[in-house]
Amino acid sequence: MKLRFCESEIPYYAKRFLEYFSNYEAQFELEQELTNKTLVDKVQQQEYLDLNLLKKVAYWKSPRRADRIDLNSESDVKEITHYAFTTQSERVRYGILQLLDGVRLPIASVILQFYHKEPYPIIDVRALWSIGIDKKGNNYPFPFWQKYVAFCRDLAKRNNVDMRTLDRALWQYSRENQ
Repeated sequence: MKLRFCESEIPYYAKRFLEYFSNYEAQFELEQELTNKTLVDKVQQQEYLDLNLLKKVAYWKSPRRADRIDLNSESDVKEITHYAFTTQSERVRYGILQLLDGVRLPIASVILQFYHKEPYPIIDVRALWSIGIDKKGNNYPFPFWQKYVAFCRDLAKRNNVDMRTLDRALWQYSRENQ
């Protein structure tokens, strides 16, 4: 994994992302709603998502897959997300969210980024391309996920940016250069 652009340009591409994404008013507003500090604090305090919030997260990441979320029961969503937020095992956290219908690692990574207390990147083909990986699909083995998380955490920390800022930069760089 190697960043395709200078680390010093992370803030620039993150800002360009916001300029671009603000043109998609509904998606932009949904992200603002999902990452509102009051909501994030509430989820982190209760340590689970409800079905309605999971649907919104899934729709934000992948509108095509969001309808599958309705196949889950409210109790399964609460129990599985609670376990994901409270387990100490990265392997379990990686896998358990994917037990939910309609949730694969890309959506699971959004759940973790938006609501877990630890920083997590969103896994996305654009972000991956920006770090030199031409991988399509949503089948990412656990060792790959571990390396990706470690790489992104290190990159964000080294550049004193939060994970959302880094994700925006990675996505935007790909959009403009791929």
